[in-house]
Amino acid sequence: MNERVVYCVSDHTGVTVEAVAKSVLSQFPSIEFSLIALPFVDSAPKVAEAAAQIAATPGALVFSTLTDPALRARLRDSGASLFDVFELIAPPVETALGQAATPAGGRIHGMANDYEARMDAVNFALNLDDGLNPGRLGQADLILVGVSRVGKTPSALYLALQYGLRAANYPLTPDDLAQAQLPAVLLDHLPRLRALTLSPERLAAIRQARYPDSRYASLAQCREEIAAAERLFARHGLVALDTTRMSVEEIAARLRTRP
Repeated sequence: MNERVVYCVSDHTGVTVEAVAKSVLSQFPSIEFSLIALPFVDSAPKVAEAAAQIAATPGALVFSTLTDPALRARLRDSGASLFDVFELIAPPVETALGQAATPAGGRIHGMANDYEARMDAVNFALNLDDGLNPGRLGQADLILVGVSRVGKTPSALYLALQYGLRAANYPLTPDDLAQAQLPAVLLDHLPRLRALTLSPERLAAIRQARYPDSRYASLAQCREEIAAAERLFARHGLVALDTTRMSVEEIAARLRTRP
């Protein structure tokens, strides 16, 4: 398999440019990519250092979201294949808006005042993780429900940190799964429930990594729990999201938009 080194260069955290690079590169499955993040490249000395590092890497690809035109010009000195997100996208946007862009690093339109809301949502997710404080479920925007290790906790935290949503998560225990309906504490909040499921084989692999060779991790136990959970979901009209082949980012995005 071919291998290529990819640099993701940003004058801020680099989250955006890494997301763009991963999305684009996923379209080339026959090539193996090694991503190197270079965040906070926000001065001439830093961009010169980055350019030197890139130039020393044969065949490197560079994805950049540097906003300062002067720094972008310096980055081109690396001689690598450069994919500048702003230079590719900003000109047609300027044409559509009839207005020139004003470069400014680290700016996210309309997002300047949401920090406190996101931190509040993260604290909420932690306080209502794994069925804690069920009396506060009425304060949740979303309540993630499913068997143990189906991806509820990381999804709830991502929903909080990325979108500022108050997401609780409630695990279905073997005792819950043996009942004819969902736990009573959840029934008052059905419109906000979001059911998660995945293949028994994937669940067994996840549990095996944490509790090797236990009954909890056995394929038979996982099959039994998943089947029982899906019966409960169907009984209450909940369409379960199958997370078997999804990243946390994709799970959260789908949960956020799902009615």
